Amino acid sequence: MSDSRLVKISKYLSKYLRHTPGAIGIKLAPGGWVSVDELLTACAKNKFPLTRQELQVVVELNDKKRFSFNSTGTLIRANQGHSTEVDLQLEPVVPPDVLYHGTGHKSVESIMQTGLCKMSRHHVHLSKDIATAQIVGARHGKPVVLLVDTATMYQAGYQFYCSDNGVWLVDSVPPEYLQKN
Repeated sequence: MSDSRLVKISKYLSKYLRHTPGAIGIKLAPGGWVSVDELLTACAKNKFPLTRQELQVVVELNDKKRFSFNSTGTLIRANQGHSTEVDLQLEPVVPPDVLYHGTGHKSVESIMQTGLCKMSRHHVHLSKDIATAQIVGARHGKPVVLLVDTATMYQAGYQFYCSDNGVWLVDSVPPEYLQKN
């Protein structure tokens, strides 16, 4: 499969598994899961035919590990980043002492005043390493990495979750827990 086909499929899946599943006639079950057969049928009906093999390649090779199959390979989901209502069935976990958030330099002043908000998503996304946060920040202009004092947040009662692909999730990060890295 060509790189351009891989990217096109990944973007298509992101749109419909994270944001507008109803637009192609699928409904996300608890956990964000949808039957692979149902998804493939919906894609074909909506003039974007996929094979099971292509789906397998996208799940395995997506650089951000955005998608996963269940243990039997019969269900697929986006791991996080949903703007549509879905219960991802994530269990709270103790975070590392520090996590990172990448953003564009134009947003830093506002973030340092108001904190990180989930906006249209279900959670604020945090990275376990600076390199990943820089990549995320670069999508929004000149990247800036913010250090998040997750140990103190956790002690204050904030709940953290870790998605299947290692992205850390929290409802919000008030400014007092942020530092420019």
